[in-house]
Amino acid sequence: MESLGRDHLGERVLLQSAADRRQPGPGSSFLEAQASSSFALVPRAARQKKSRAFVMPTDRDEFVRIRALVHHAESGAAGYDDYHRSAPVPPPRAPSTMTLDQIRQWIAATPGQQHAIGRYQIIPSTLESLASRATLPGSTLFSAPVQDSMASILILDAGYAELKNGAITLDRFMDNLARIWAGFPMASGKSAYEGVAGNRATISRKFYAERMAEIFPVGP
Repeated sequence: MESLGRDHLGERVLLQSAADRRQPGPGSSFLEAQASSSFALVPRAARQKKSRAFVMPTDRDEFVRIRALVHHAESGAAGYDDYHRSAPVPPPRAPSTMTLDQIRQWIAATPGQQHAIGRYQIIPSTLESLASRATLPGSTLFSAPVQDSMASILILDAGYAELKNGAITLDRFMDNLARIWAGFPMASGKSAYEGVAGNRATISRKFYAERMAEIFPVGP
């Protein structure tokens, strides 16, 4: 598990018990198909056009590796400085150099467009939820470490601790992640939000399963 010393959101959030953490559900990154700021309102084909190959990080940290896979499925080469490319008014500068309040100001000033932002394409409601849970002030930079920590909280929400203690299977964990990030396929091979405003999985279930098996190998 990622060192807590490297986490910028604080031990209180990342050490909360499995019983206290929410399971994936309404409020996660891609679950606001009716909201004007939802990433899900634009077909995925219009959102990202990328052909880059996935490279598994050499870092053995499981959170680092899962986050890299999320990046591959959800955002483009700009990574931490990515944003929803259909937005007619982009952020005023690189997202990783903006404070949370500056991102809020951009969102407020550009109603009706897409606002998914950063390496993990976080939409406004999820950003607000995570900032509240971690008690982040508006002056907090949406930096790479902060984005990573936010993604790590969502990975914990998907049942990382339960997977590690044997309470859920890897397939269940994969499905939980797929309910948070629409680019991941469910067991059916389709996005949990398939057909919702054109959403679809961006990777195959086979590819997804193979990469997750690399992250969580079974046996000696």
